[in-house]
Amino acid sequence: MIAIVISLFNKRVTDGLLEGCLLALKENNYNKEQIEIHEVPGAFELPAKVQYLNSKNKYSCIIALGCVIKGETDHYHYISQTVTNGIMSVTLSGKKSNIIFGVLTCQNKELALIRSGLDMKKNKGYEAGVSAVYQLRS
Repeated sequence: MIAIVISLFNKRVTDGLLEGCLLALKENNYNKEQIEIHEVPGAFELPAKVQYLNSKNKYSCIIALGCVIKGETDHYHYISQTVTNGIMSVTLSGKKSNIIFGVLTCQNKELALIRSGLDMKKNKGYEAGVSAVYQLRS
């Protein structure tokens, strides 16, 4: 079973990441019955949900998808660092699941849209799905 945890903040971007991720999994013969999608309000909540799901020992892989876009304050830096460190902490916790980091940290909305758009060569959600498949096969 694969879990995808997706942030609802910057929804247009995260919807594109999810679409790319699901496409990569589908191309590698994973079906809807093998995937659970869990939503969180924003990127800040991703590590806690990933940790919670990891503690269940139900998932062979957990993919975190989100987007933090730089604004006019330092908020971007704090959230980006907190989310990255939080997910890394879960990854190193020694639990069973493979953890995939699919969180964009972009300088502006245009870059975020490019990295979550229809061009799967640039879509980081697609890349996260491919990474998950790789980890599950190793």
